[in-house]
Amino acid sequence: MHLGPFSPSKIEHNNLTLSFLKKHHQEFHQWQVARFKKNENINYLVHQRALYIDLLLARLWQFMGLDKCYRLSLLAVGGYGRAELHPKSDIDILILSVHGFTTDEEQKITAFITFLWDLKFDIGHSVRDLDDCFNRGKEDLSIATSMLEARHIQGNKKTLKKLQQLLQRDDFWPSEKFFLLKREEQRARHKNCRGDGYSLEPDLKNGRGGLRDIQTIVWVAKRHFGVSSLLKLTRYHYITKSEYYELVDCQTLLWRVRFALHCVTGRADNRLLFDFQGEVASLLGYQGARGKAIETMMKEFYQTIHHIKELNEMLLQYFDEAINDKNSTKIIPIDAHFQCREQMIELKTTGLFKTHPHTILQLFLYIASDDSIVGVYSSTLRALREARRHLKQWLQELPECRRLFMSIIKHPQGMGRAFTLMHEYGVLGAYIPQWSRIVGQMQFDLFHAYTVDEHTHKLLKYIYNYPQTKALHPLAHDIYRYLEKPELLFLGAIFHDIAKGQNGDHSALGAVDAYQFCQLHQLNHADSTFVAWLVEQHLTLSVTAQRRDISDPGVIRKFAKIVQDETHLNYLYCLTVADICATNEGTWNSWKGSLLRDLYSSTQKMLRRGIDSPRNLRQRIKNRKQKTLDLLAQTGTDTDAVKNLWKNFKLDYFFRYRSAQIAWHTRALLGAYNKMQPLVLISTSAQKDATEIFVYHRDAPSIFSSVVTEIDNKRLSVYDAKILSSRDAYTLSTFSVLELDGKHISGDKIQRLKKAIEVALMNPAKVNCQQKQLIRIKRQFKIEPLITFLPTRRKRTQIEVVAFDAPGILANIGKVFRKLDLMLYTAKITTIGARVEDLFIISTKAGEALTPVQEKELQEHLILELSPDKNA
Repeated sequence: MHLGPFSPSKIEHNNLTLSFLKKHHQEFHQWQVARFKKNENINYLVHQRALYIDLLLARLWQFMGLDKCYRLSLLAVGGYGRAELHPKSDIDILILSVHGFTTDEEQKITAFITFLWDLKFDIGHSVRDLDDCFNRGKEDLSIATSMLEARHIQGNKKTLKKLQQLLQRDDFWPSEKFFLLKREEQRARHKNCRGDGYSLEPDLKNGRGGLRDIQTIVWVAKRHFGVSSLLKLTRYHYITKSEYYELVDCQTLLWRVRFALHCVTGRADNRLLFDFQGEVASLLGYQGARGKAIETMMKEFYQTIHHIKELNEMLLQYFDEAINDKNSTKIIPIDAHFQCREQMIELKTTGLFKTHPHTILQLFLYIASDDSIVGVYSSTLRALREARRHLKQWLQELPECRRLFMSIIKHPQGMGRAFTLMHEYGVLGAYIPQWSRIVGQMQFDLFHAYTVDEHTHKLLKYIYNYPQTKALHPLAHDIYRYLEKPELLFLGAIFHDIAKGQNGDHSALGAVDAYQFCQLHQLNHADSTFVAWLVEQHLTLSVTAQRRDISDPGVIRKFAKIVQDETHLNYLYCLTVADICATNEGTWNSWKGSLLRDLYSSTQKMLRRGIDSPRNLRQRIKNRKQKTLDLLAQTGTDTDAVKNLWKNFKLDYFFRYRSAQIAWHTRALLGAYNKMQPLVLISTSAQKDATEIFVYHRDAPSIFSSVVTEIDNKRLSVYDAKILSSRDAYTLSTFSVLELDGKHISGDKIQRLKKAIEVALMNPAKVNCQQKQLIRIKRQFKIEPLITFLPTRRKRTQIEVVAFDAPGILANIGKVFRKLDLMLYTAKITTIGARVEDLFIISTKAGEALTPVQEKELQEHLILELSPDKNA
């Protein structure tokens, strides 16, 4: 291995100065980056950097006179001990003595370490003698692990040999204890990284399937078998040559990404943040538009960590069996080919998966049928991996596989542990061709927190767990209990996003795939069509509930015509709730739950009444008024005063509000209320779906923008707004609000918000949006605003705004409405990652729908106001 013109051994003695060495190191770094861009072997570059530091430290050791301290050794430990250094990796060293240090040695060591710090090297150093190393290592597993990788750089070689002899003593971390604690350390590390590596901003080193998982395998092997590399472990038959090369390939990709990340950030980053993914993808040579290049890079990354996770699990299980001697455990027969060992299912017949591929599915059917089976035995997992790689056709092409697959889908526990293991071990990708395409498929946005396959897996688990989640999803729980064929729901869930990443509408394309799959698996035409319909319409309920005015009977009627009957409605509701929950941990909240329930209830009533049998709205309003009067009578409110007040309210008010809300408003308006001041009411009940803010004030175009500005200033999210005018020129407005984390507003904030809104309404000219800095994760996104006018039969204009979710966006939209003298009636606010998809129902000041000319003017103003460049 050569260092070109940058070998530290060639540096003149008089050039061993801070300024020269800093420049020399920087030039070496730039030379390596240039070679990296030319696709130089990453393994070569990483070891080459370690060699460079070796030679430089050796020169400085001599330069500082430490070569005259014959008892001392300079050792590389940790990752540097493995001769692996990325551009900004820590350089971990151990200065070792047999017994203590003299004053002269201490002074020289101090000068040596200080010089390295002055060079701005990320040095992690320890200065110890042999007894200290042994004692500290016994107390701290991380220190022990680091010393296991000690490598000589300069000084007394015998000192390192004595250290290695100490570390091999039986009382220094017996391999059984070392293995157990390393496995527990890995679990804790995964938990700190949210348990899986499929997050939007994964940790290359510490996440599940990351570099540490490869190193854990090496550490355990080194401690128990005394081998210095995984390649040498192949001699013991605990890892095959193909598995070794697979791990090397996985490490190579992660190393390339990490090397590029260090180059881009200029620091020792391990998290692949959104901020850097574009530059990293470019440095690695991925082609296409920025988002596409990132998606391609991340797909390879996610597929790589999946392989590492699988190998890590299998090999650690092998080590567990060898280290803790578990071969003598009790065996429970299952059939001629399978048995249960240590609650793990084991294949008895060598080569069975290759000669009879359908037995792969039989394995998982047994897991579904026996709650005591918690996993797959290591030898069986190896056989499964090998058979999967040698398949000559998709498993679904085999009739017996199709029978077994449907048995798993229909089994009461089939979608539990069995399906999860099928997903984790790549069996779904070997069974369904379309599934293999979505493995590791990510979307460059902030809404989808998981890859498409992982999102679908989580969705299926939400559905499977409905019987145990009544408190969280009571309606879905009740509906699911009575589904006649839950397997149709599971099939719809499997295919709902299976066409993501393809050109075209993924819902329509997925519906075609779903129908063909169902027909292949002998479902009748009706059931196949039903599953295809679920896939094609899987977004319809969510979009209608969150982005349409579901108080409008026309919207309900249109949706009812799509679902056709209660059976379709029930299945679609269960699919939609799970889909939202599985998209992102923070996506589901009580408000979204209430919208879905309201739409479900309204649609169910319309289906039962008949889609073409409109309900008498005047009778409905009459009933609501009477119910409200009954509520008010219970508190002694004067009925005549109530009726007199209500004369000022239009029919829309009684149609859009429930009786409890009307009673709440009425009591406040009949109380000690000064009509010259705004009335602001804020609900304090945590039982409601969102915190309600009710505003009653003289009619003014500034009300919406003033209120939403103050809400935004308090770092709250608006989900819905209703703005109604009274006959006496007052406005009745309600804003449904939650904290940014989806919770209700805390009590101490309510009074501050109430006061801020009152002041804003009295002095709208002084209302200012306290522009907050755009959060880091959103800075990478540019979303051009899209303004769409939707058809409506009322004297109103419906407008859908898709734009970047910049601070104060609602206030800015309200400012445009005010500028153009437009009246706002309803706002439906939906935030999807870095973008908003909002619906507004507006009219001219005269109460008419906008003309084409007015629509064009509004569109131009909104595009200008919401441009991402303006909000950058």
